[in-house]
Amino acid sequence: MQKRLYFKLKVWIGLLLVSILPLKADYLLVPMDELQSDHLKAYGIAFWVIQQGSEVDWLLNYRGGSFMFPLQDVFEKELKIRDVTYDRITDVASARIIKEVTSEGVNMDVMKLEKAPRVAVYSPKNKQPWDDAVTLALTYAEIPYDIVYDEEVLDGKLKDYDWLHLHHEDFTGQYGKFWAMYHTQQWYREQEAENEGIAARYKFSKVSQLKLAVALTLRTFVENGGFLFAMCSATDSYDIALAAMHTDICSAMFDGDNPSPNAQAELDFTQTFAFENFQLVMDPMIYEFSDIDATTTRQVTKDMDYFSLFEFSAKWDPVPTMLCQNHSQTIKGFMGQTTSFNMRTLKPEVLVMGRLKAYEEARYIHGNYGKGMWTFYGGHDPEDYQHMVGDEPTMLELHKNSPGYRLILNNILFPAAKKKKQKT
Repeated sequence: MQKRLYFKLKVWIGLLLVSILPLKADYLLVPMDELQSDHLKAYGIAFWVIQQGSEVDWLLNYRGGSFMFPLQDVFEKELKIRDVTYDRITDVASARIIKEVTSEGVNMDVMKLEKAPRVAVYSPKNKQPWDDAVTLALTYAEIPYDIVYDEEVLDGKLKDYDWLHLHHEDFTGQYGKFWAMYHTQQWYREQEAENEGIAARYKFSKVSQLKLAVALTLRTFVENGGFLFAMCSATDSYDIALAAMHTDICSAMFDGDNPSPNAQAELDFTQTFAFENFQLVMDPMIYEFSDIDATTTRQVTKDMDYFSLFEFSAKWDPVPTMLCQNHSQTIKGFMGQTTSFNMRTLKPEVLVMGRLKAYEEARYIHGNYGKGMWTFYGGHDPEDYQHMVGDEPTMLELHKNSPGYRLILNNILFPAAKKKKQKT
């Protein structure tokens, strides 16, 4: 009798201790829903943890696309330093989350992030009178990157990188079609001198020829497995340059001679990533490249300018699912030299991931080319509705939970994902 009472007492004490002592935490969960204090820095944490040699589970569609990784004191310390919201959870809780997101009945999944991509930004070395949302996001999130420009591209340096962003750029050789407004400005003259100098060093007689060579090299980068991300005028001007590879679309103030009188008919749409059957704007005095862009034709007021992200199957379409991870499916619109893409100019195989439903315009598109992938995002700065030349850069400390900026950082992380076998 005494032994039985003693045994019951031991069991009772054991249960009491379990109930009052905290369970050992084994994992760190970084939620990406509305409870996250700094969404943008959270991406930097995920990138940094991968750099340290640890895998990160990207929990697709779970609490806004949360991150989970093993608990280490150094990881927790870094979360605190960067003021990123996180939870300590047990191994049991982690296994429960994985079981939940991988179950067949939910549109969720887990994607393992294993190797931090080598990141580069294609951007001129001299100071430009505008800022680039991607470099702002990378800097704020503390994600390292290198600057490359025409010389590095043509010298074969892209082989050192996995992911490349195209800064606000004009690949057609028309200097952004800024001539009418800014050709007397010092920055414009410096831009001309820099580009003409590079063209001369590489034996090109025109800047348009230089930019075409760069565009073709970038296309090879994607074809060989690279990831390309572009915003604003780097999207449509890139495809226009490829389509115009066999003709001259530049007026005399840009390259010293007149364009081909048959330039429109001589476009080759088989060369492009995303766009076809577009009409060029040949007038050098008009600040527009073609009718790909809807900036001047759209009838959308600022208070109505929102676009919606599409929902994809996390288990069957993991790439677009990763690219659309967010705590909001509705994103504030924002303008740029290229604000959005006319739907009728998109190739049939282009995947639209974000669209203004009331109008025939896409904001966020994606596609494959060879072994690689590209993503185009319309607009200049997700938190500056109409960023003008010379405006001050956006302070991301004031927009640390920006859904629009999150789309940029999704593109940084998804190349780190372990490739899964396609389901049949």
